[in-house]
Amino acid sequence: MSAGGPATSTGAKWSLLDLVRDKEIIVCTGSGGVGKTTTAAVLALEGAKLGRKAVVVTIDPAKRLADALGLEGLSDTPSKIDGDWPGELWALMLDTKSTFDALVTKHATDQDQAEGILQNRFYRNISGALSGTQEYMAMEKLFELHDEYDFELIVVDTPPTRNALDFLEAPKRLTRFLDHRLYRILMAPTRGIVKAVNVAAQAFLRTVSKVVGGDVVRDAIAFFQAFDGMEEGFKLRAQHVLRLLSADQTAFVLVAAPHHDTVAEATYFASRLTESGIPVRALIVNRMHPRFSDASPIAMHERAKTFAGTDLGGLYQNLSDFLLVASKEEEHLAGLADRVAPAPVVRIPFLRTDVHDLDGLGEIARHVFREQPAQLG
Repeated sequence: MSAGGPATSTGAKWSLLDLVRDKEIIVCTGSGGVGKTTTAAVLALEGAKLGRKAVVVTIDPAKRLADALGLEGLSDTPSKIDGDWPGELWALMLDTKSTFDALVTKHATDQDQAEGILQNRFYRNISGALSGTQEYMAMEKLFELHDEYDFELIVVDTPPTRNALDFLEAPKRLTRFLDHRLYRILMAPTRGIVKAVNVAAQAFLRTVSKVVGGDVVRDAIAFFQAFDGMEEGFKLRAQHVLRLLSADQTAFVLVAAPHHDTVAEATYFASRLTESGIPVRALIVNRMHPRFSDASPIAMHERAKTFAGTDLGGLYQNLSDFLLVASKEEEHLAGLADRVAPAPVVRIPFLRTDVHDLDGLGEIARHVFREQPAQLG
């Protein structure tokens, strides 16, 4: 994000300040590189300034959140950020494996079952690398922060847009997996592989064994059998997470940049949210080029031609170029704004420097929460 004109927002029944003041959970979504992580930190910081106990959590392995907060790093447990505000600001970065380990320990019937799973080679391989695991564990961390801590505001920074759909689908995907027929067959306890698996499943496993090796298959079966009795706990948590995501206390904020490709992704994601019955509560557009004049780019270009060869002519041409870029950005955003209406649309201008500390977050906040109604286009 970087410093030009003021931020603006379209008229709506709520504002970003309302969300930060009233909601319990804010989920920031958007494609990579649009300032989503920084935006999440700004919202949590504003919550602390409003006197709330706020926490921001990222699953971004690039550690941009720690940089934005001026920290050396973050761990999987909430760390308190000291500052001059009436509330509290906390932050953490998701560690997928440690969250998965904690979830296994929570749902195991006893310590022996937990250790049997945690030491299983198949589990150790999938707990941090299986597709969708990170998204599901982000949901688990969200539920944990909401259910087991006393935070009043939880702000979640999600993966880039296409993966953020996995973020929403992760609880459903886990439930489908636990209901799969082959999974249920392999879960049959204490019967051994020959009795537990029917002929078709044995043929499937023999094929898989040729590809990945028999030891891998045996480890997988041992893992499934050790998992016996824990499915209901996982499925119940998944159902609770889904209810939490669609509850009135949760708000989704879409973050974008004013470029054709990122706007297209944001529009796609807004559509998917709508299909899931989840409204976009605000749209934040970062790195907008300012408009220095109400004149059209063509009119400014014609004026530049009348001063051709002079410094003033060069200045008018630069203004024409800026106006052209700003006009194109507005064209890109028009359809997206219609898609998320009546959510407020907040524009953040280019800033002079990158954000790397709390002062930088404060500067962005001044743009984010400035109330200046305007219309796109």
